[in-house]
Amino acid sequence: MTINLKNALRKCVESYKFDSETNLTHEINCFRNLYHFKNTESDKSIPKFYFKMPAEEDVMRQRLREEARSNFLQRRNKQFLKNDELKELWILLDKYQTSLNRDEGFLNYDNFLKIRSLSEKKYKKYFTPSVFAKLQQADSYGKINTTSLFNYIMRKVWLHQTRIGLSIYDSYGDGYLKQEDLENYIKELIPTLPQLDGLEKSFHTFYICTAVRKFMFFLDPLHTGRIRIQDILACGFLDELIELRDEELSKESQACNWFSASSALRVYGDYLNLDKDHNGMLNREELAGYGTGSLTKVFIDRVFQECITFEGEIDYKTYLDFVLALENRHEPQSQHYLFRILDINGKGYIDTFCLKYFFKAIQELMKMHGQEPVPFENIQDEIFDMVKPAQPDRITLKDLINCEQGDTVISILIDLNGFWNHENREMMAAETTTDISRK
Repeated sequence: MTINLKNALRKCVESYKFDSETNLTHEINCFRNLYHFKNTESDKSIPKFYFKMPAEEDVMRQRLREEARSNFLQRRNKQFLKNDELKELWILLDKYQTSLNRDEGFLNYDNFLKIRSLSEKKYKKYFTPSVFAKLQQADSYGKINTTSLFNYIMRKVWLHQTRIGLSIYDSYGDGYLKQEDLENYIKELIPTLPQLDGLEKSFHTFYICTAVRKFMFFLDPLHTGRIRIQDILACGFLDELIELRDEELSKESQACNWFSASSALRVYGDYLNLDKDHNGMLNREELAGYGTGSLTKVFIDRVFQECITFEGEIDYKTYLDFVLALENRHEPQSQHYLFRILDINGKGYIDTFCLKYFFKAIQELMKMHGQEPVPFENIQDEIFDMVKPAQPDRITLKDLINCEQGDTVISILIDLNGFWNHENREMMAAETTTDISRK
């Protein structure tokens, strides 16, 4: 900031009177003085920090901007290590490492610096004192594991390359991806994933929809319609996607991976099975059959009140949000989704009335199954004991997340099986202990 501009700011502050009747006049004069200096020679040292996006009809400026971004990304990509360079690095690491046993090699700090001095400029950013300190982990010999260092470098390279790959789909160049941008990214990623080779092309559209919903549900809980590229890289979902490049991935791993072909087919198959009238949508009665059919009618009704519907029915995207919320009840984003349904008054908290409203439906299901209903007062006290809310008569979303038992509280209120599992937790724990001891 120039001296003249500093003086202008000082004079504006000194002239400002804290009088309620003259505040507005002095404020306007203050901004006028600053605006005057903005157009003087003395203010040219302040760099421009905002560049307006070119209009859609300005084709030439749009093309110029796209070309500039493309050249920038290409230059950035050249700064990272390629496969042959990583191989050369491993040879260098192997040369200077010392082995304490046959399986592991280690580097001391002197050899770490020696490799840095012998390496090209591309390598040097991975051989800094801070990197050595991160990987050293209080080793008694003051060394780092060579494999850990190499994996660290490979991970960094992968993250940078993936960041550039995602940025190519960033249509506005502002560090965010819209839903359609993510759809295009995954569409072009599918041919590189051997585990998805068995999917018919006719199913690709549904697979892309299924995959993208997980990103949007967990990384865009406020429904802004876009996600930060930085959040995509940090969340770990891309790791699950890249895992599908492993041709020998076990069936157990595929079952736990939302992006696997078997998982996507399972979710879509369940949707088709629920759609009894085959109109491509689900009504209240059809959604009530989800899972084991143990969700309460009251909860299902609230889902249709809070979620987007089409003539009283939900589509596949809405169903995917519903599934992601119920299958990941321990996650804050899922609890945010479910809390909105439980908050029947829209006041931002759940009180005794809300608890009683939902638990009454659990009691009715217990009667239908010939069970003796548990008194509400017992459950009410138990829930407040688990959550320990900041205010004793109401539970906020923050309280629910902070108590780390929000998934249990939600299950007690919406799912008969979830309530039964909670009520019989001690007996189930004892049976599990007995089974383990027998083995």
